[in-house]
Amino acid sequence: MEEIYIFPIMMAASVIVMFAVIWLAKWNSSPRANVLSILVVSAVVSVGGMVFAKYGANFGLSWKVYYTVPALITVFLPPVYFRMSLFRAGIYIFLASLSAPAIHYAFLYFLGWDQYMPFLNQLSV
Repeated sequence: MEEIYIFPIMMAASVIVMFAVIWLAKWNSSPRANVLSILVVSAVVSVGGMVFAKYGANFGLSWKVYYTVPALITVFLPPVYFRMSLFRAGIYIFLASLSAPAIHYAFLYFLGWDQYMPFLNQLSV
């Protein structure tokens, strides 16, 4: 499949997974957390981070910048915006840190897409 189709599909999957991660981490603990606010924050974290990383790499930014900035946004934006307790923020960070490799590995295994984690060495189904 062409790159033009893969990137938006991965962004959509990332938003869905990030929505689930935030929803599970906050589990009715934050009055600010409604479906729309979780969806918007998920989109900012996922789409914003992926676009920044993709174009940062394409425009010659150092990998230290185009990996670190989205990672920091992913780690800090949802817990701060939803005013998560340290316990819930810990749950969020744990789930979020597992979600990115899980998404990439699932795409690699089931569809053979290795564009974003080429160092994973797994045959697709």
